[in-house]
Parts: sequence; structure tokens; C-alpha cells
Amino acid sequence: MPMVTIKGATLPEPAGIYIHIPFCKQKCAYCNFYSVTDISLQKAFVKVLLREMELASATDLCFDTIYIGGGTPSVIPSRHIDQVIRQARQLFQFHDHVELTVEVNPGTVNAADLRDYRTAGVNRLNIGIQSFDEASLKFLGRIHSGQDSYLTFKNARQQGFDNIGLDLIYGLPKQTPQQWRYDLQKAIALEPEHISCYMLTIEAGTPMEKKQRQGSLTPLSEERICELYNIAVRYLCDHGYEQYEISNFARIGQQRDYRSVHNSKYWSFTPYIGLGPSAHSYIHPIRSWNCREITDYINIVQKGKLPLEDQERLNRRQQIIETIYVRLRTAEGIDLTQFEKKFGICLTDEFSSLIKLLVKQGKLICTPSRLALTSEGMLHHNSITLMFI
Repeated sequence: MPMVTIKGATLPEPAGIYIHIPFCKQKCAYCNFYSVTDISLQKAFVKVLLREMELASATDLCFDTIYIGGGTPSVIPSRHIDQVIRQARQLFQFHDHVELTVEVNPGTVNAADLRDYRTAGVNRLNIGIQSFDEASLKFLGRIHSGQDSYLTFKNARQQGFDNIGLDLIYGLPKQTPQQWRYDLQKAIALEPEHISCYMLTIEAGTPMEKKQRQGSLTPLSEERICELYNIAVRYLCDHGYEQYEISNFARIGQQRDYRSVHNSKYWSFTPYIGLGPSAHSYIHPIRSWNCREITDYINIVQKGKLPLEDQERLNRRQQIIETIYVRLRTAEGIDLTQFEKKFGICLTDEFSSLIKLLVKQGKLICTPSRLALTSEGMLHHNSITLMFI
């Protein structure tokens, strides 16, 4: 378990809580995250979620993040978000400062909702804009317009939110560099603290995957995707955003660091617990996950049981593989001293020839203490990490 030193005492690094709200007004064509559109289940779900929190509270972990995601958390009444936050505060132990994030989608949240979130203690918003282009939004199956995005951001600022992240998607079929620059320019103009740029992936079982199988959708070429990725990196870095993970960019200054504290836990093997249908938890070396279907989830928790579907204990080889894979997603990369101390492997000795080749190709940075992908290397993250396995 990662450790942190406070006033000379070594303590476990603060853990995170993820809460999955599995409701959407409409399923997006590309999304394979678990969600349902039957809003009649909301009241029963929230009641059961509060009960799951009671069942999961028997832990000695101390937390410094709560991330309420989905689905679309903003489709349920704000009073339910307040209930969930109050329950978490009462049941779990927290550090003095807590990063408390709620995901919202334009078209599902208004100024009153945002005011209620602030009152409940929410201090970070993540807005699922995806695109400012109307045709792109329609293709993705989004219910909002570009104007809705502007209004949501404006309302958030007016309600006092000073830590706002925006999500964008690139790599849509036939998307041009000009279209992608348009989205980036519109995002930058709003001056958010954080921007995530996710490459469109066609997931099994989604409407988009069905269209691909039927031949009515042709994915963008790898060459064009690489071009769009490079445009994002250059443009965002030129406008004061630092790439700290493959898809994530933040304003990082001396006075304040806007990197997502919660999401960073996933890339550093810090413990986190997941609540709600399909949510995952990790407490070294155990990874576990809840059942997926909301009706099963409700029935199990109503019986006073945790809704666990399964779990796995990561063996040494799995931990090595995941450490390489996950840490090379980040700009910080792998701490070579810590890696050798934990696994007894000196990566620079074990993979000397490979490392020299990747450094020569401009895809890897290697110092006596650190191994990290360059921005160019991040484009080839999957293939490069496979070389180390």
C-alpha cells in the first residue's frame, strides 16, 4: 500500500471512494459503462446505495476523495446527491481536505442543482461536453447542444465552482483536424482547470459497434487518430495545460495543482472502494467488483449483503505487469528505485537494449530514477508496454 509521511509519521496514503449512479436519460451510441434509462428505479436505488455504504463502512481506511460518476449523476434530483454525500461523511473517515467530484452532463443540470451541489460540499465538477459541434453530438447520441455546454459551464462558474474539468472525444469517423481544433478552441475559451481528451473506441455491444459490423460505420484511420492526438497535445500545452496522463491535461502551478486527485489513485495503486452497480474496488492485493444489473444489486443489498460479484488476488507477475502498464500511462512514469525495491527487478538492466532503442526513437525517457514515455511514446502505449511483459 502506498505510504505518505506527515510530521515524521508514515501513514497509509489516503484512499478514494467511487460512487456509481447508473442512470442516463438516453444511452450514448459509444458508451459501454453500465447504465439504465428506467428512472422509476431511482428512489429504490438511492435507498439501497445508502445501505451498501453502511455495509462497506467497516474499514480502517482514511479517504480524501469522493467521485460520483455514472451513468449521469446529474439526472437524479440534487437532494439525492446530498443524501449520498452526507451518508459518506457520517460513515467513513476523511482527511481535512476532500476532493469531492460530481460528473454532470449539459442538458441535465441547472443553476439550482449546481447551487445544491455546492451546499452539499461538492468542490469539483466534471462536465461531459464531448464536442461543441452539433453534428458530432448527434452522431455520439448526446442529448445536449453546444449551447447547453456553454450554459452549464457559465452556471457552474456563477455558483462558485473554481475547479472544473471538461471531457472531449476525438477520433470520430471522418473527423478532420479543423473540426478537432474547433472543439479544442471552444474548450480553451471557457478556461477550465482540467481537460480530458478521450479517443473514441468502438466497444463491443454498443450501437456503434453494431453499425461497424453492418458496414455503415468506418473507424478513422490510425494515421489520422495520431494526427488528432498530436494536435491536442501541442494545442493544450501551448495554452497552459500540462499532460500528466495519456488522456488528461491540467493547469499545474505553484499555488494550485488541478490534476484529478481521485483518478490519480487508479494510476498509483492507491486503495479505493467502489459503491453502486458494476463499481470496482482495490485494496492491495485484492481487486473486487459489484454485480452489474441494478435489479440484482437492489435485491442483494436489501438482504443485508454486499453486492460483490467476484474478486481476484493479484499475484506477483500480475502486479508487475499492471505496474508497468498503468505507470507508463502517466507523465511521471515508473519510479525505478521503488519498482526494484518492491519486485526485486532492475528494469534498466533487464530491458537495457529495448530501453536504449525506445530512447533513440524518442518514445521513452530514461534517467537513473525514472522511466517514462514521451508524448510521442504515449501514442504507442499498448504496443510498448507489451514489449516489457
